[in-house]
Amino acid sequence: MKTTVLISCSKNKAPHKVKAKNLYAGSLFKLSLRYAYSLDPDAIFVLSAKHGLVDLEQELEPYDLTLNEMPANEVKGWANAVLDQLRNVADLQEDHFVFLAGERYRKHMLAQMPNHEVPLRGLSIGKQMRFLKESIQDE
Repeated sequence: MKTTVLISCSKNKAPHKVKAKNLYAGSLFKLSLRYAYSLDPDAIFVLSAKHGLVDLEQELEPYDLTLNEMPANEVKGWANAVLDQLRNVADLQEDHFVFLAGERYRKHMLAQMPNHEVPLRGLSIGKQMRFLKESIQDE
């Protein structure tokens, strides 16, 4: 069983084309990425509203798109496309997935992934940041 961490993109981005791991400039994204690395997973991907499943080394131009402003049917279509991308790199039924992503980024995918965890579920942004900081310090 492989472990894959999925991190949602952030609104704040670098002003030019860079690798995905350096594009997203939001504090929550940066902490989530540090936490993801601390888990020593087999893979880490970004869940991008524009690009779907993104490898950390993939170079991207900055963009302005969020699932929070999309109609529900478009979010569901986005999730199905991401699931298709994930099937190429993981076993949805057998592998373990850690979601560091908001409800809209994960809700249409969880049912397809029986082995998942959402450590930040139900926490405010401040409490998410505190959890991540404390978890990283424990390493």
